[in-house]
Amino acid sequence: MANPQLVKDLIDAGIHFGHRCSRWNPKMKPYIYGRKNLIHIIDVRETLKGLLAAKKFLNKLIASGKDVVIVGTKRQARGVVEEMGKRTGMPFVAERWLGGTLTNYRTIRSRLQRLEELERILQSPDVNKAYSKKMESSLKREYRKILRNLSGIRTMDKLPGAMFVVDVKREDIAVKEAKKIGIPVVALIDTDSDPDEVDIAIPGNDDALRAIELILKEVGDAVVEGKAGRSVREEDKGGDRGGEGGGREQRRGRRRTTSQQAEEADKPGAAEEPAAAGA
Repeated sequence: MANPQLVKDLIDAGIHFGHRCSRWNPKMKPYIYGRKNLIHIIDVRETLKGLLAAKKFLNKLIASGKDVVIVGTKRQARGVVEEMGKRTGMPFVAERWLGGTLTNYRTIRSRLQRLEELERILQSPDVNKAYSKKMESSLKREYRKILRNLSGIRTMDKLPGAMFVVDVKREDIAVKEAKKIGIPVVALIDTDSDPDEVDIAIPGNDDALRAIELILKEVGDAVVEGKAGRSVREEDKGGDRGGEGGGREQRRGRRRTTSQQAEEADKPGAAEEPAAAGA
């Protein structure tokens, strides 16, 4: 059953306001409730359905040990995407999606290594002695450029298990890359978008700041919960490994005891000891 407070919050945030009717994508028809003043009204029931499906999917994915990369580079989404990334510890792209971030991941990793190298150079107390002012200025510019574009994915040491997108039309390159290599896409999509481009669609206003904030808060909560489940699983596995190790030690101990008994049995006079005891 839908949470009445969540429904109210979604409506208050303007999640149901779509684009002008002239800009719609006909594939969004199943998610549209009607129209008002030449603007499509999104069915909030469909929004809730998509949101719950997204939360369930991401919670399970994160708990299994995989990550989700959060993408939203439009002005309204940048701050919210960055905040969600930092709160959940997930990689994010809030400035500009660099082509090849997923499909040419090796090159992106090399740029991240260069970023770390530049950090070491610029933080060194001998940087003024080792480089001229002109060279130091050039290094700082390079550092700022890489940091601006890649700071959100510095911790992404492997390809993500899923992608969450705000506005699939704007982030079409990111979505295409994810689809090309089989990464599931979850997205907040407006009435001008193509729902066939994503695996899980959350129909809703992808332009209103409050709507974006609310959706990302709900999704972020599911990710945080999934990470907590991941930690519990890792602890359980650690305990299981400890138990298995103890069992192996016991088995090895039994083998050693059996070997010692066999050696003692082979010693001269070993068989006579019981008889002597009986006497």
